Amino acid sequence: MTTAVMDPNRAPVAFGRRAVPQLFEQLQVQDPAHKVRALTSLCDLVHEPERLYQTVTGGFLKQLQVLLQDEDAAVRSKTCELLQLVMNHSIGRSALLASSLLTPLSDLMDDPSASCRTNAHRVLSSLAQQPAGAEALLSLVHKLMLKLCQLEEVRQEKQEEEQELLLSTLTSCSRLDPLPALASDGVRVLGQTLTHTSPSIRREAAAALMALSVPADGKQQVCDQGILSNLLVLLHDRNLDVQTNAAGVIMNTVIIRPGKYLCLELGVIPVLLELLSEEEDEEQKKRRKTLVIYCLRALTALSEAPEGRVILSTALPLLERRRNEQDEDVRRAARTAIKVVTWKP
Repeated sequence: MTTAVMDPNRAPVAFGRRAVPQLFEQLQVQDPAHKVRALTSLCDLVHEPERLYQTVTGGFLKQLQVLLQDEDAAVRSKTCELLQLVMNHSIGRSALLASSLLTPLSDLMDDPSASCRTNAHRVLSSLAQQPAGAEALLSLVHKLMLKLCQLEEVRQEKQEEEQELLLSTLTSCSRLDPLPALASDGVRVLGQTLTHTSPSIRREAAAALMALSVPADGKQQVCDQGILSNLLVLLHDRNLDVQTNAAGVIMNTVIIRPGKYLCLELGVIPVLLELLSEEEDEEQKKRRKTLVIYCLRALTALSEAPEGRVILSTALPLLERRRNEQDEDVRRAARTAIKVVTWKP
């Protein structure tokens, strides 16, 4: 027995445990509009933990592989939307990783429908937030980099969300293992993306670049590709997250000698000191904490060069002020910086 549903955008839903199986049965019809209505009702149902569990454990997810390859774009898009809702729970993420859905999902990155591409990227980005998901997606990094190159060539505003989600996936994968992205010319491509007009895309590009600058090869590529000058510009960005991520890349890069001296030539120290000297209320201190720590750590590494130590010896009062902060992490970073700046051979 079914309830009468007045909403024309949704399929009728049966009572109790019959609801999920009935809707999946309706997905086997040929009419695309009927499939979309059934998928919309399923999207409503999986908000209930019991229905989500039934969907995942009842063997229904394997039916979605056919829908991801459906001829109708609305069906493909709505199927991705359902998968994203399933992914909100750990049992759903585990089921997706154990399924054969990743390949058809990745194929949707080249779908002619913008909504399909965006919804597919939403699923992949959510999946990559978990270590197991990021590991499963490492094999897609090369394809993600190629797709990012394509998006960078056109830079259309309507594709910005798609690009932001792609970059988020790349960041998660590269934090787990930066080597696939490094091998795919990731530093060069991300360096170009740092100049994007969208602050969200600049933020995500800098975050991905920070992950790639952890290994020595990534640090060297940042130096060789001339990206430090772009990062210097981002330290003046109006978006705090962009500033923070840019400072993080610099912090990683100045660990190696070429990074130190390139930053000294570019005049990075005065910019970092300017960021440290900004007046902050308590709320701003919380929001800027990571930026401040990254700046202090970058200055610590720069002071290992004699030229950097000379410049920073005049900034000891500012470092002392930071050493007296209430936050222990900031105090520790400032103490280390002072110790290196005041070191005598």
